Amino acid sequence: MSTSATDPAAAPPVLRVSGLSAYYGEMRAIYDMSIELQPGDVLAIIGANGAGKSTFLRSLTGLMNHGARSRTQGRIEFLGSRIDGLTPEQVVDAGIALVPEGRRLFSRMTVEDNLMAGAYLPRCRPALSLKLDEIYAMFPRLGERRRQVVSQMSGGEQQMVSIGRALMSSPRLLAFDELSLGLSPAMVDEIYNKLGQIIQAGTTSIIVEQDLKRALSACTRFCVMLEGTIVLEGRPGETSEADIAAAYFGSEPEASHGQ
Repeated sequence: MSTSATDPAAAPPVLRVSGLSAYYGEMRAIYDMSIELQPGDVLAIIGANGAGKSTFLRSLTGLMNHGARSRTQGRIEFLGSRIDGLTPEQVVDAGIALVPEGRRLFSRMTVEDNLMAGAYLPRCRPALSLKLDEIYAMFPRLGERRRQVVSQMSGGEQQMVSIGRALMSSPRLLAFDELSLGLSPAMVDEIYNKLGQIIQAGTTSIIVEQDLKRALSACTRFCVMLEGTIVLEGRPGETSEADIAAAYFGSEPEASHGQ
């Protein structure tokens, strides 16, 4: 991904991904992907099912290192330190949190117990009470239902719990995988409103999304993935929606386009 000129004396970018490839067994899911994010960037990764979006987030968060048949090649640096060999727990401890596709909550546990699961690392425990108060202030519905078992909640409410759980670790980089999937339009509006608050607080974010308009409304930068490769990149307003849609569906004539 194109980046601004670098100053050797400046702080390292929040995230630098160089030549990343990802494999499931012999199948290659990502091809030589490179991205750089500065503090406060909000990157939308857009693409259809199978484009490689979720595999990229799995690579970023150490989940591709967690199994016998998945692996990555290339370099991932977070705040100047390599993380491509870390476990998922070590990645969270470094300062990256994931709101996973499908939420993946502890269905038989309460809202508050699920939130507290996001603060299991030793560095998170001193601020646990403060973080809970912050989450309940952001999502008042969760505060009202803190003793409710999450399996009894709607999909949108469960998504709030999933976002809150990720925020409990005070991440420097927050990744959202298919944020609006399976939610009603009204709930998607509410979730994206809360996402705006998170972004305004300065959290560098990555949004993986199939909803083109939603993603472009929330991001400062975007890239379109097709068959494991970035085929288009840029900033909202600088590239037409027609070109973005063409890249999404695989009819963009150029291999790369944007800044």
